[in-house]
Amino acid sequence: MAGGAGEVRRQRIARLALAGALLLLGLWVARAFLPALLWALVIAIAIDPLYARAEARWPRWRRHALPALATVALALAVLLPLAFGLLRAAHEAHELATWLAAARANGIAPPDWLAQLPFGRHAAADWWAANLATPEAAQRQFGHLSDSVMIERSRLLGTRILHHATIFAFTLVALFFMLRDKAAIAEQARLAGDRIFGPSGERVGLQIIRSVRGTIDGLVLVGIGEGVVMAVGYVVAGVPHPILLGALTAVAAMIPFGAALLIGAAAVLLLMQGAMGAAIAIMLLGLVVVAIADHAVRPLLIGGATRLPFLWVLIGILGGVEAFGLIGLFIGPAVMAALIMLWRELVGAAQPQPSPAGTGDQP
Repeated sequence: MAGGAGEVRRQRIARLALAGALLLLGLWVARAFLPALLWALVIAIAIDPLYARAEARWPRWRRHALPALATVALALAVLLPLAFGLLRAAHEAHELATWLAAARANGIAPPDWLAQLPFGRHAAADWWAANLATPEAAQRQFGHLSDSVMIERSRLLGTRILHHATIFAFTLVALFFMLRDKAAIAEQARLAGDRIFGPSGERVGLQIIRSVRGTIDGLVLVGIGEGVVMAVGYVVAGVPHPILLGALTAVAAMIPFGAALLIGAAAVLLLMQGAMGAAIAIMLLGLVVVAIADHAVRPLLIGGATRLPFLWVLIGILGGVEAFGLIGLFIGPAVMAALIMLWRELVGAAQPQPSPAGTGDQP
């Protein structure tokens, strides 16, 4: 009997070792496509409430038509604005190249707003005269932006775009199959979690799902709101290309305090046009919008869903971006929420429970 029990134990250890080795090997083989799989999972979780209503309304389409329609809709939602942005960027790149050539040849004359600065105008004018006003000075500042350097950077940019396009295409393929087989995937994940982790497995999974949805509400929706408000401000203030800059502000606003960079760029563009009052107004509007979004609305949405203090939400977001890139915006808070939930369960289980009335110290 002892020998049989030992044999069973050795077989169990061997199976676990084999499973661990195969898991590591599988992750290594699929490592290039893990970002696409994570993106597909995040998107599937985000759209699941809306997608479930569509399934209930058109049950006969749930096998192929609805997953295909949802995948195509997502592709168009990403590709159409991206194509518009690339066309505008190409146009701006041509204008920028022309401006750089003129600056290297003739220098850059001091703008009118330089003399209107409330303080430091003489120091700023002297710096401009020494560094930008003459062709020699402008050549020192912009000489590194030669045609060969720009061509090399364009080649590297094209390589990055091709890589991200491949990841995006695979994300769409993975999303289609996740939506098509979501019921089977969810049931298998629940069974695996119960067998490996016990009752905690399902609770962790539900907490991760809530965290991803709360993070999407807090980052994506709030970021879009910031972009819309600032786009209106850009139009009123006369910022060049206000709609495109508003869209870029919405994307940057998905990272806490990221919108400040685009708002600052808009203010600089206004200063270059001599509109100092409009630049100050845009900075003040941006300060108010960012303060309300990042310190009031976003903590309420994300913290309420993840059940985390905003400090841990912020650590999850910024640490996730540092560790995983853009997908870390959603993975980081979910991981932190799951860890905090397990910690609270551990601490709660370790605390002594009060004895029922009349039982004294008996368990």
